[in-house]
Amino acid sequence: MKDVAQSRWETKPLGEVCKFIGGGTPSKQNPAFWGGNFPWVSPKDMKSEIVSDSIDHVTESAIEQSAAKRIPEGSLLIVVRSGILARTIPIAIAGRELTVNQDLKAMVPDKGLDRHFLAYFLRSAEGQLLDRVTRGATVHKLDMPLIKSLPIPFPPLEEQRRIVAVLDEAFEGLARARAHTEANLQNARELFESLRFAMLSERTEGWEVHRLGDCFRLKSGDNLTAKKMVAGRFPVYGGNGIAGTHNESNLSGDNVIIGRVGALCGNARYIDQDIWLTDNAFKVVNYSFPFDCKFLTYLLNFKNLRSLARQAAQPVISNSSLADLELKFPASVELQAELASKLAAAEMELEVVQTKYEAKIQGLDDLRQSLLQKAFAGELTKGN
Repeated sequence: MKDVAQSRWETKPLGEVCKFIGGGTPSKQNPAFWGGNFPWVSPKDMKSEIVSDSIDHVTESAIEQSAAKRIPEGSLLIVVRSGILARTIPIAIAGRELTVNQDLKAMVPDKGLDRHFLAYFLRSAEGQLLDRVTRGATVHKLDMPLIKSLPIPFPPLEEQRRIVAVLDEAFEGLARARAHTEANLQNARELFESLRFAMLSERTEGWEVHRLGDCFRLKSGDNLTAKKMVAGRFPVYGGNGIAGTHNESNLSGDNVIIGRVGALCGNARYIDQDIWLTDNAFKVVNYSFPFDCKFLTYLLNFKNLRSLARQAAQPVISNSSLADLELKFPASVELQAELASKLAAAEMELEVVQTKYEAKIQGLDDLRQSLLQKAFAGELTKGN
């Protein structure tokens, strides 16, 4: 039950307490429109909580003679059209008078609504906003009529500002904790990379250096379309990993496979089970030197084969594109296996640390959202 102070809260649609201002793009062919004093903000400029500048600037005449409009300082800017709307809703405050392109809307709150309080509300409602996104192939749009109908609960202005102060202090602490956790996670990853570099790049006695094309060949798997797959117990590996299951296999035993086509082409995997390998992936064959398959997998991933892909409609690697890549490896398969075992142990430790830190980051994000929910339910009392 709300106390006396909470009973003074109102709830109104956003469209009743905010003025929405659209944007536009002045003609690129008119040089008189560009190079002026007004920042022309687009989604790429929405990288901080306050936007005061951009790469592009327009003139007074551009604003007067195009769909671009003056956006007052202190207005809230919200991205309404962008590919990024699949996962987040960028929101910022205009740090000065500016203008925006058609992919943004400005929200000017009424005098009785604090802009920082409104910004926190929009962040608390991000899940609802994302539910109101119309999905396109590459570009997504916020449904503005539904956004304007979104109800915002708010108390008197003085209480809004008190709530904002409480949230500012809490979020500052959460941001510090998140940054510290992310730094620890990055340090753990860098430590593993340093270990991998030391194990796989140093030339020592008993190591050999050869061209990849002189070490082995790559052979494609067999074509298997999604329509021809018969669900079964054998994983189907394509260019980007597992693509389904099939009732037959075409590869068994210990093998190294490599994505041939697609976003993850060049990614090596150690396989020790029966699978179906499609023609979007390679298997390593015709070895000229003895290799431990696990070690070779680590070595190939260390060499970043993806960087050598030919860029076409889809990235693709081939025997010819990788042939001259230099590989350094111990001649002893026993030493290879020992290094692979050490790397596997280090990788497992990294996974444990990553899981721990990612859970902490998720916990901080959950706490952030919990505070926002309490704020707009009238539960951030003066004792909080």
